[in-house]
Amino acid sequence: MTLRTRLLLAQVPLALALLLVGLASLRTVASLGDGADRILRDNYRSVLAAQRMGDALDGLDREALLRALDRPPEEPAALLRDRFEAELRTQEANLTEPGEGQVTRRLREAWSAWQEADGGPAVATDGGVGRLGLLQERSQAVRAAIDGVLSLNQDAMVRKGNQARRDADRLLQLLLLVTGAALLAGIAVSFGLTARIVKPLSSLSLAVRRFGEGDLESRAVPRGGDEIAALAAEFNTMADRLEEYRRSSLGDLIQAQQASQAAIDSLPDPVLVLDAAGEVTNLNRSADQLLRTGPGEAGAHRLHALAPALRERVAAVSAHVLSGKGAWAPRGLEEAVRIEMPDGPRRLLPRATALYSEEGAVTGVTVVLQDVTRLVRFDELKNDLVATVAHEFRTPLTSLRLAVHMCAEGAAGPLTASQADLLGAARQDCERLQGMVDDILDLSRIQAGRVDLHASTVDARTLVEQAVRQQEEAARTAGVALRAEVPPGALPLSLDPERIEVVLANLLGNALRHTPSGGEVVAAVRDEGPLVRFEVRDTGEGFPTLYRERIFERFFQVPGSRRGGVGLGLHISREVVRAHGGDMGAESEPGRGSTFWFTLPRGP
Repeated sequence: MTLRTRLLLAQVPLALALLLVGLASLRTVASLGDGADRILRDNYRSVLAAQRMGDALDGLDREALLRALDRPPEEPAALLRDRFEAELRTQEANLTEPGEGQVTRRLREAWSAWQEADGGPAVATDGGVGRLGLLQERSQAVRAAIDGVLSLNQDAMVRKGNQARRDADRLLQLLLLVTGAALLAGIAVSFGLTARIVKPLSSLSLAVRRFGEGDLESRAVPRGGDEIAALAAEFNTMADRLEEYRRSSLGDLIQAQQASQAAIDSLPDPVLVLDAAGEVTNLNRSADQLLRTGPGEAGAHRLHALAPALRERVAAVSAHVLSGKGAWAPRGLEEAVRIEMPDGPRRLLPRATALYSEEGAVTGVTVVLQDVTRLVRFDELKNDLVATVAHEFRTPLTSLRLAVHMCAEGAAGPLTASQADLLGAARQDCERLQGMVDDILDLSRIQAGRVDLHASTVDARTLVEQAVRQQEEAARTAGVALRAEVPPGALPLSLDPERIEVVLANLLGNALRHTPSGGEVVAAVRDEGPLVRFEVRDTGEGFPTLYRERIFERFFQVPGSRRGGVGLGLHISREVVRAHGGDMGAESEPGRGSTFWFTLPRGP
């Protein structure tokens, strides 16, 4: 017997119970309907006939009175008598109650007597009453007989209605009893049959669970010839083949995979393997500890368990690799993500490589979260040391500059030409060293997040023109043409003028330093709606495109270019611009000059 047939047979008891309940309900409704039909058929027609005979008799009494008064009748007497006679015959044909025939015969006799009185001579009776009085007397006899018929049938209707109500209550109780018994019996039988059907499934489930836990010798015991037995047999076949596979040479591959997983688990840095949909498919122990956020989520393979900042960075890195753009490598420690751990804050630097199918398609990505906490700390210590040294240099450097300036001005006595040249060179080196110290101190303030801006409303054209005037002497010395391009209308901006002047001075100084004699440097500003764009264009040596972003990194200088500082000017300038809500960039090609630009918002 198939499983489908068993399931259908398990529903048969419930179907039989419902059928029994339906038959009992039909019998109850039919019994109630028969009681109502019996009342209508046996008594209601007699009551209606009696009422109509009374109405016809009332009409005949009025007709007799009008006739005695020599008035025309309202309705012909013959029509009223025919109506009475028709209803009387109906009553005579509907004798259903005990004594109803006797009462009906009295009614027929009284009606016959009334007809005789209505058609007899108008003579005085023994009581001295004329025809009208005789008709009234006979009419009362007829009316009394009608009342007898009406009373008999009304009493019968009340009696039968009470009996029908009692029968209905009894049938309702019986229906409830039958319904409860049928449902209980059906549920019990169905439950028993279902339990017998499910029992082989429980046995099969136990065998599957033991097999999944590593007991490769676990087998199911097929019983019968239904689908469950066939499934158990197929499971046993699968288990036999898997056991053979485990014992075959392919088992070496599993051991190699386990060895690879052990090697990944030994890595101290978290490693995540994601599929093309961005879901975590594998991870090592370090990543498992990183994703474990609570007692109930141990080993959860979902990115939502990561800290928000780290989750966004991993998603962005994975999207970069999965889109076919190649591996992702960080540019520096500043891209490390800070997360809070029970043992303290950690800095993780994401790296990602693609996983390829045999056809060469990207099927996943491996993300390594390199723990650079100590490197970041060392970098911070290095920056703190450099800032401290620069700060300590500032005081003796100020004294040295003052002494050199005083000597160069002749405050300590007249100088020879050779002495003046030496002091001039020393003064230039002091100024250069002062600029380096200022850059290092500005960098330390930027890294600490202490860039203070003192904004005021300034015309952008004025800033560009002042920056050009301040660099005119250096441009003449270098033999470079320097000019400003400003629009005719005012461009008011809310900014820190001292900070933006430093930015423009850095850009113009770099342009003059990298532009050969006979070249040109242009400082321009123009309105771009919600933004104001500043540009410094030169016709100098330029730089390769691959350094477009790196030139804004700390201490970076394009290989082979002229040295003019420690490589902090562009980094500091970009941070100052970003602190104003703007951005900075550069375009260049070797031998075709460079264009450095930055934008500032029109708003405050």
